[in-house]
Amino acid sequence: MKSIAGFTLSLLVGTSAFASVKTETVKYKDGSKELEGFMAYDDAAKSPRPAVLIVHQWMGLTDHEKKHAKLLAEKGYVAFALDVYGKGVHPKNTDEAAKISGQYKEDRKLLRQREMAAYNVLKKDKHVDPSHIVVMGYCFGGMGALELARSGEAPLVGVATFHGALSNPHPEDAKNIKEPVLIMHGAVDPFVKKEEVDAFLKEMNDAKADYQFIAYSNAVHAFTQPEAGNDNSKGAAYNEKAYHRSWQAFSDFLGNVAPVK
Repeated sequence: MKSIAGFTLSLLVGTSAFASVKTETVKYKDGSKELEGFMAYDDAAKSPRPAVLIVHQWMGLTDHEKKHAKLLAEKGYVAFALDVYGKGVHPKNTDEAAKISGQYKEDRKLLRQREMAAYNVLKKDKHVDPSHIVVMGYCFGGMGALELARSGEAPLVGVATFHGALSNPHPEDAKNIKEPVLIMHGAVDPFVKKEEVDAFLKEMNDAKADYQFIAYSNAVHAFTQPEAGNDNSKGAAYNEKAYHRSWQAFSDFLGNVAPVK
């Protein structure tokens, strides 16, 4: 165990397929609430580099976010998959996930607070260039990524969502979004309805935000997640083509807003 800037880190995996990529659990707090995130980085890099803050989907921090944190580390980024729910809180099923995530959907202030706690950990990490941090999220985490930008409290260079919720109880907060935004959406997602999409586009246009909105054909909710299965009739399903296209779009986006040098 070792302590860095007051945060306890424990090494989970010394190396991945790329020998220089390391991963660590990161124990940190929001007030008295204990949280446990996951960080991945290229240990061979000699200077601070851009970073990506990853907000998890409604099942909490899972292997899905950890996998993509490692992929980002292989690209040269420091990736930190944060923990909204708290240490040891892992929904056992979708009913539990809906109940737990719903608390934060209703209390956006608390959601932003949890994200800021993670943001502050990331920006202080010795491997990170704090002037080049991007936030991204999946499903519930897409809403979270947008909320962090809407808060105006975290200096960011980009925001990205994969099949993210787009609802906003305070549309006027969109004026706080100063960084480029990339929305990657399932064109036939039944959970993020047309009315929600239209309201989002209106608030972004009213705020004169810099955004891209990409809709992937035949893709429903959770299109990046193989564990969602392949039955579109359930409303959430993996779509290999949409997944690869969206990851390429996100990679291009990162190359523009936070290139690794």
